[in-house]
Amino acid sequence: MALPAPFDRLRLPVIGSPLFIVSSPELVIAQCKAGIVGSFPALNARPSGVLDEWLHQITEELAVHNRDNPDRPAAPFAVNQIVHRSNNRLEEDMSVCEKWQVPLVITSLGAQEDVFKAVKNWGGITMHDVINQRFAHKAIEKGATGLIPVAAGAGGHAGTQSPFALMQEIRGWFDGPVALSGSIAHGRSVLAAQALGADFAYIGSAWIATKEANADTAYKQSIVDSQAADIIYSNLFTGVHGNYLRSSIENAGLNPDDLPVSDPSKMNFGSGGNTKAKAWKDIWGSGQGVGAIDAVETVAQRVNRLEQQYQDARVALEAAMF
Repeated sequence: MALPAPFDRLRLPVIGSPLFIVSSPELVIAQCKAGIVGSFPALNARPSGVLDEWLHQITEELAVHNRDNPDRPAAPFAVNQIVHRSNNRLEEDMSVCEKWQVPLVITSLGAQEDVFKAVKNWGGITMHDVINQRFAHKAIEKGATGLIPVAAGAGGHAGTQSPFALMQEIRGWFDGPVALSGSIAHGRSVLAAQALGADFAYIGSAWIATKEANADTAYKQSIVDSQAADIIYSNLFTGVHGNYLRSSIENAGLNPDDLPVSDPSKMNFGSGGNTKAKAWKDIWGSGQGVGAIDAVETVAQRVNRLEQQYQDARVALEAAMF
């Protein structure tokens, strides 16, 4: 499909997913300047008044970049809103997003018609996290512009369905913008996401191991050191199933191979959870694509590498076909 401006000017068809605690203005600005969509959860800006400061900083710095680099303008940015009854900041944060005319709002954990309508009214677009077709249909029926299928292997809260199944079924009825999530950390995987019918690859874990990320040094190194086998899927820490680094679970004194099942009614999507170890702060989220990450580097270096891998994969595919 034809992507809405300014999303048609990306250097790579990539959206950097919003990472709790990790995504800061510095990371978002670096991602956008490098030519991919940068994003952050509104709840990362604490207390709530800080969100206005962050959006001012991001907007101003990207405007300066665009003025100085008219031949290579920055990509747009996105804000993630947790649309769940536990988020008592939603209305206030949406008003701040309206003030700054946020171009993309990513919604999670609840499809809410008035949120989609508000973003549309100020000229922005919305993309909603989904793990199956039921949630996908519900989001579009309520007014979401696009979808983010969170497939098996994605970092943080993730589904269990294959990206092949999710994309095939979504493209059977929906022709709007789609960003595919799940184990994407290499340029060839970005190309594969497009081959499956996605407009964007939705990448998270790769940005944790960058110098701009607001993550503990040990967290960054654990991303570098880990493989797919080191990712543990559990609902213990927030009440919703997600993928986490084995090393962080072990450091919390828990056995990753024998975790109890949590009571979903005790959901906590912030930094609490159902154990003394805090999700995201002590228990580190990560997707299964970490095996492709072998160093901590700057965002610009990582995007350069992704672009080279992407182009190499295109050349190899064309050679194999013709």
